[in-house]
Amino acid sequence: MKKKVLGRGLEALIPDTKPVESLPNEIDIDRIAPNPDQPRLVHDEARLEELAASIRENGILQPVLVRPFGKGYQLIAGERRLSAAQRAGLLKIPAVIRDVPDEKLMELALVENIQREPLNPIEEAQAYQHLMEATRETQEKISERLGKDRSTIANSVRLLKLPPAVKLLVAEGRLSPGHARALLASNAGPSEMTKAAEAIIEKGWSVRETERWAKSRSKATRTPKSLDPNEAAAADRLRLLLGTKVEILTKSNNSGEIRIHYYSPEDLMRIYAVLTEFTHSKGA
Repeated sequence: MKKKVLGRGLEALIPDTKPVESLPNEIDIDRIAPNPDQPRLVHDEARLEELAASIRENGILQPVLVRPFGKGYQLIAGERRLSAAQRAGLLKIPAVIRDVPDEKLMELALVENIQREPLNPIEEAQAYQHLMEATRETQEKISERLGKDRSTIANSVRLLKLPPAVKLLVAEGRLSPGHARALLASNAGPSEMTKAAEAIIEKGWSVRETERWAKSRSKATRTPKSLDPNEAAAADRLRLLLGTKVEILTKSNNSGEIRIHYYSPEDLMRIYAVLTEFTHSKGA
């Protein structure tokens, strides 16, 4: 089966918007307000300087996309080009002006960044989460709109439950998303997970080695009372499905509890989305 790709460009996502100006215009840079929903949080300074040098030499080949905003404009797409143009000392920049509604602003900024200069994994995860919160749509609906597999978005958003120090390592490219997801499969707390991430970097563990550590860590912290094999298997399946710690606690009268752990409001919403999508797919 052919893998889905983000095949739709910005024009495909805004067919119903009215072009205020159909051709690029030279507009004053200082009249362009930033996009408050810009998903990119970290810039590669070297690459930005390279782009600025290219603009000094050749000008801007691709216009930015803006919308009318107050007495000026607001950036929709082209944040790197705008920043590089400012570094290059340009006073004006070519721009296509479109009347884009607020609810489309975040989506277009996300698509533009992914297509042109990939976000780091944490920025991408935050962008998906922000888009779901802004549109109140499920991961499945967002995946359809962006042309990406739902599992891709689900795996990306899972990274937001990492401890802050580990998220920084992922954002900086020192720890891969695969290693981070392996850590999340363990029962480790934030402090132990951070130490494990540092060990991965220092010792050069592979993702498979990290998965083995997570599995051994989960076994080591299991309650002394042995679970029924079926209950243990059910807990493991729930842990893998939800991407978080799950406990099945049996009481003496054959009743019990299923405890699902979450570590932030965003994590709770992610787990809720997984559960509701799963029950919907089963016809519940």
